[in-house]
Amino acid sequence: MKINEKHACHHDKMCVSLVPIFNHLEIEQRNEVMNTAQSVLYQRGQIIYHDGDQSDSLYIVSKGKIKIYRLSESGKEQLIRILNTGDFTGELALFKEEVHESYAEAMTDTQVCMINRSDLQELLLKYPSISLKILTEFSNRLEQSEKQTARFATEKVETRIALFLAECLDADGRLNEVVLPMSKKDLDSYLGTTPETISRKLTELEQQGYIKQKSNKKIEILDLDGLLLV
Repeated sequence: MKINEKHACHHDKMCVSLVPIFNHLEIEQRNEVMNTAQSVLYQRGQIIYHDGDQSDSLYIVSKGKIKIYRLSESGKEQLIRILNTGDFTGELALFKEEVHESYAEAMTDTQVCMINRSDLQELLLKYPSISLKILTEFSNRLEQSEKQTARFATEKVETRIALFLAECLDADGRLNEVVLPMSKKDLDSYLGTTPETISRKLTELEQQGYIKQKSNKKIEILDLDGLLLV
C-alpha cells in the first residue's frame, strides 16, 4: 500500500534539499519547488510504475532505494540501474507524453517526491539551471549505459565483476572494502550473467588472493591492481 501525504511535508523538504538538480537553488526557490511536490511512501517490493504506464511525473528518491529494470520476452529481469537518495527517474516525462519502457520497484520502504510534468516544465522555464543539472545526469547515464553495453560485448564475466567492484570501491570511499549496493540476484542481472556464475567467480577471485568475502554483501579488496588485470 502506498500512502499519500500532504504537500510541503518534511520529506518534501528533504527531497528538495538533497537532490542535486534542486539543491543549488536559493531557499525561496527551493520552497517553490517544494510546494509542487507530492510525497508518497512505497513499501518494499511495491511497483512504483510498470512498463506501459503513462509517464507524466518526475520521481525523486528522498529516502530508500529503487531499482529500474526491464523484462525480456522470456520474463528474465534485466537491471538497468539502482536509485538512491537524491536520484530520480521518469525524466522523459519532461519533454513529451510518453509511456514507461521499464519497471520501478522499491527495494526498501521508500519515500518518493513526485512532481508532475506541467509543474516541472514551469520550473524549468523559470530556473534554467535545473535543466542543466538534468542534462548533466542524462550525460552520466548515457556514458554508464554505453560502458555497460561495451562490457557485455567484449569483457569476460570475471573482468565485469572486477571492474564493478573497483567502481563500488571508488564510490563508497572506503579504503579497501566494498559493500555491494544490490543483492547477488540483482548483480547477476546487472552484469549479464547468472547467480551461480557470480558466486563461482567471486570464489575464484578469493582463491587467487584478489578479494576476501567477509559477508554476503561485504567484500574486502586485497589486491586492486591484480584484480583489474583479471
